[in-house]
Amino acid sequence: MISIFSVIFYILLFLSVYIQMFFLITFIENRKKIINRKNTIILNSYPEVTIIVPGFNEENTIEKTVKSLLQLNYPKDKLKIFLIDDGSTDKTLDIMNKFIVYPNIKVFHQKNGGKHTALNFGLENTDSPFVGCLDADSMVHEESLVRIMSYFENNPNIMATAPSIIVTSPKGIIQNAQKAEYYMSVYVKKMLGFLGGIHVTPGPFTIFRKKVFDDLGPYHHAHNTEDMEIAYRMQKNYYKIDQCNDAYVYTNTPNTVKKLYKQRLRWIYGFINNTIDYRNIIFRKKYGNFSLLTVPAGIISIFAASYLFGKTLYEIVNFLFSKIVEYKTAGFFAGSKIPTIDFFFVNTQSFVLYVTIVLYFLVILSIVLGRKISQDKWGLSMDMIYFFFIYSVIAPFWLMNAVYNTIRSKRPAWR
Repeated sequence: MISIFSVIFYILLFLSVYIQMFFLITFIENRKKIINRKNTIILNSYPEVTIIVPGFNEENTIEKTVKSLLQLNYPKDKLKIFLIDDGSTDKTLDIMNKFIVYPNIKVFHQKNGGKHTALNFGLENTDSPFVGCLDADSMVHEESLVRIMSYFENNPNIMATAPSIIVTSPKGIIQNAQKAEYYMSVYVKKMLGFLGGIHVTPGPFTIFRKKVFDDLGPYHHAHNTEDMEIAYRMQKNYYKIDQCNDAYVYTNTPNTVKKLYKQRLRWIYGFINNTIDYRNIIFRKKYGNFSLLTVPAGIISIFAASYLFGKTLYEIVNFLFSKIVEYKTAGFFAGSKIPTIDFFFVNTQSFVLYVTIVLYFLVILSIVLGRKISQDKWGLSMDMIYFFFIYSVIAPFWLMNAVYNTIRSKRPAWR
């Protein structure tokens, strides 16, 4: 008799494969719309854009961040840069002040209040029709802004456009695992852009029409995930969000297991609690794929990742052990020195293994396609092995911890 745990496993496995197949079909249908532009883009007009750079104790990266903004291929008289020190205790403000010699840069200082308050301070002090944020540990490609602005020029219904975020100069297994993950994120976000289901407008260089904030209000604290909450709010109000796959932003990522764990715990905690805050829009047809696909898929992934990794490991070990025992009678050629599987012999264990292999293949394919979409390059790499190894071991823990913290109403630390 099939146990309840097996039923749960089969359901989660099926849903995980279904979601991956849905994204793959979306890619196939829209592949001709995905372009990687190599040449400089000429816009019909260049509206003024304000980029807000909030920083708290970012002395190691802030200078590179600002310099990357100064190198943007965008008219300098149409680009304002606000550097906002959020009560840093290191040399962040001193480094920011070095840039006040540039006429399009303003430096502000405020008492530490969190990233969302720094962003709101910037919004209050600009009247540009477009605004964006750049995290103080990220650098932009010189063509990124003009490529993003072309989306707004081509479609007046687009209210926000996110970039492709790429790990900069990864070192070690931890950062290289994230490199693969970020490629997969580019792929997923691009597919969600086609489907109208993007659920986060990431801090590294998402550009908005300022009308979004004029209409919907400022950033909220939102469980330390203000970039996710504003996307939820936009989706609730039918504001279109897109993704520009050839607008590159290079970001620094955690280089230790501890730092990675804290970051992802905060992200997942934010997803769970923002979803709870906006629970009245889930499974509501009028909110489209965001409500029917994105949020349910995120919820499923939390349960699936926690359950499937452990269960899959058990199934594989059990499958291999059973084959050793029965190889002479259940599908192996006993006379062969190198055992071969008889694929006409199928039992529950082998079926689960085959489906799991399909799932892992689809995940690998999503990483490959993400790299192709963002950098126009094909290929496999060791990053994928690092990704499966690191995330298989660690991800279930931060997922379960996020659920536990939500139950206890315990907010995770920012760092």
